[in-house]
Amino acid sequence: MSNWLRVNNPTMKEEIFTQSSIATSVNPMTLSGTVAKTGLFLLSTVIFAAISYAVTAAQPGIGMIAAIAGVIGGIVIALIINFKRELAAPLGFVYTAFSGAFLGAISFIYSMQMKGTQYAGIVPMAVMGTLIVFGVMLALYASRIIRVGQTFRTVVIGATMAVGIFYLGSFAASFIWPGAVANLPVFSSGPIGIVFSLAMIVLAAMNLALDFDLVEQGVENRMPKHMEWFAAFGILVTLVWLYIEMLRLIRKLAGNR
Repeated sequence: MSNWLRVNNPTMKEEIFTQSSIATSVNPMTLSGTVAKTGLFLLSTVIFAAISYAVTAAQPGIGMIAAIAGVIGGIVIALIINFKRELAAPLGFVYTAFSGAFLGAISFIYSMQMKGTQYAGIVPMAVMGTLIVFGVMLALYASRIIRVGQTFRTVVIGATMAVGIFYLGSFAASFIWPGAVANLPVFSSGPIGIVFSLAMIVLAAMNLALDFDLVEQGVENRMPKHMEWFAAFGILVTLVWLYIEMLRLIRKLAGNR
């Protein structure tokens, strides 16, 4: 299961924040409001992940069931929010429960795999790596070193969709040819696997730039207040993906030594 998960980010679409027909809301979204709601979603995810981590440590079987439910539930909730954006606030917290369940369980599994090695702190390493990438991308975007144009959007969205299809296809195929999928070079600890994980981290970082740009557009276009929750949800989805790719990369680096 850990070899396929890519939480695709269908929520942050350009047209959502630029449609003039629904813009100029009386109570528009703000940057500060979006930041606050993103923080709430992140806090909720961390709490659920900590609970899942503890449950998995005590009852591994229950933890794995929670992880599988988290993957399936998270995908379903994300799709619902994508079509019912006004429900992003309540359903967003449901998503944090599902994603937290998965993240906690998978984090515990990776921790056990790295126990006794110099990568025993794989979870804090992955968290720190995620925060660093987020901070760097925010700084690059705020300073306009990275500019999000139409070509940038097209390339990043196209690559993201391709990766999403690949991960979902790998997940489906793992039920038929589990050994073959697990042994694919991109999932190995060899050079190809490491380069692939680095590419996924770069792609996730580019998605953060899209997220920042679309939040800015939403604020400028005075989108309705509930779009703060929707934008916060989109950022959370990208951060979850980025954290998972960080875990994978560190595990591959450990296996390559």
